[in-house]
Amino acid sequence: MPDAPRSILIVGGAGYIGSQAAKLVAAAGHRPVVFDNLVYGHRWAVKWGPLIEGDLAEPQTIRRAIEAHAITAVIHFAAYTYVGESMTDPGKYFRNNVTGTINLLDAMVATGVRDIVFSSTAAIYGEPQQNLISEDHPQRPVNAYGETKLTVERMLDWYGRAHGLRHAALRYFNAAGADPDGELGEEHAPESHLIPLAIAAAQGRGGPLSLFGTDYPTPDGTAVRDYIHVADLAEAHLRALAVLDSGAPELRLNLGTGRGSSVREVIRAVERASGRAVPVREVGRRAGDPPVLVADARRAGEVLGWKPHYPELDAIVGHAVRWHGRTT
Repeated sequence: MPDAPRSILIVGGAGYIGSQAAKLVAAAGHRPVVFDNLVYGHRWAVKWGPLIEGDLAEPQTIRRAIEAHAITAVIHFAAYTYVGESMTDPGKYFRNNVTGTINLLDAMVATGVRDIVFSSTAAIYGEPQQNLISEDHPQRPVNAYGETKLTVERMLDWYGRAHGLRHAALRYFNAAGADPDGELGEEHAPESHLIPLAIAAAQGRGGPLSLFGTDYPTPDGTAVRDYIHVADLAEAHLRALAVLDSGAPELRLNLGTGRGSSVREVIRAVERASGRAVPVREVGRRAGDPPVLVADARRAGEVLGWKPHYPELDAIVGHAVRWHGRTT
């Protein structure tokens, strides 16, 4: 983070990753100001600064928030992220993810805020051409969600040219885990992520875990993904903001560990951490699920000086199990 204390607007800061970023912003001596409509975020997750209940569909609300709190930089997490829903209702995703971001960028331009770190995704790459995906991989989204994120990345480039906005687009793979201190964790409704679903199955909540596909060309037949700890993701956003503050005009970086774990390996890790069996129901593959998705994140290490503190699957799963077990 920049050395001088700043007020940072964290859009979507009541959500899973945004709340973790707010905690780290505060720990670095800055003031996190959370802007969230609480559709998917949680009031209880806002603990380190003020909460402004607002929507990116409301341009004047955004501008008033920036002016009232003397905001000097933005970290933007807010988005609809359900891939399947994006295919059946693309308009909802373009209105929220793209039009909402236009309103945010326009408010930044109007108030003189120059720096923004944007939460992007590996979904912009589409079908992988190789197992280890670098930032130079072709960008051909296969769902509307990924298309909205790529559209915003392109918008950021044009706003940079026209208005001098400095921006970082951080493309992360599978966010996972929970706050190592146990203060924050993953709570979605509906839940779609493998690790919390496996934990719920182990705890006897929601029935057996659906295992989508056991015939992939992988060592154990199940899909392989790159799981990156939520605290490591949050730290990368703060480091990106510091690099922008030093004068870098733009960044495009993958965030991952560079190592993959199969669905069966995740299940075994949940069983080790929880001490309980995970009941499984094997079903067919889901359309569009590639066998392997793993990040080449070397560029993030070089540019940000960033390295995951929790690269091991057992640590990621262990933190998640402790979080989900806090009331069971």
